[in-house]
Amino acid sequence: MPISRNIFSRKRDLSYLIFFLIHIPIVFFVDAAPLWPENLKPNFMTTLRKFYIETYHDQFFKSPPAWFTMYMWMEALYHVPLSVWAVGALLRDDPRVPIHLLIYAVQTAITTSTCISDYLSWSNFSNGEKIELGKLYVPYLAVSVFMGVDMYARLTSRLSGGSMSSQKKAL
Repeated sequence: MPISRNIFSRKRDLSYLIFFLIHIPIVFFVDAAPLWPENLKPNFMTTLRKFYIETYHDQFFKSPPAWFTMYMWMEALYHVPLSVWAVGALLRDDPRVPIHLLIYAVQTAITTSTCISDYLSWSNFSNGEKIELGKLYVPYLAVSVFMGVDMYARLTSRLSGGSMSSQKKAL
């Protein structure tokens, strides 16, 4: 088994680690807040969510369509456990990181693209409001696309024996 490399020598993995460390509390305290039973929901969650809605006027959070509620459940049941696993896996340079993060990245890119496509069609939203909302959603999409391409490249390299040049020679 190869020796794991320090997280600080793996800059992309370090950026993914930071992303997941930020992502976990956001899912718990903002995105999935409506899934919490009212008697267990701390007041700060309600305050934080109210601030988010008042600041960004995000219709998904005001009156979510059925598919968005399903996305909240996907975050709670898939993103959170995967994100917690990813923190440790990235730290220890787990060889399973590329396959798990590729799946995560594809799922996240699809769900985020759906949200972007939908809010761009909101006729009651000004272009300025759409741009402000885009400042939240588009970077999330960019991270997932970058992560997906990176993980695909890592898997391709690993499956080809670590050498892409041997594949090019075969062509």
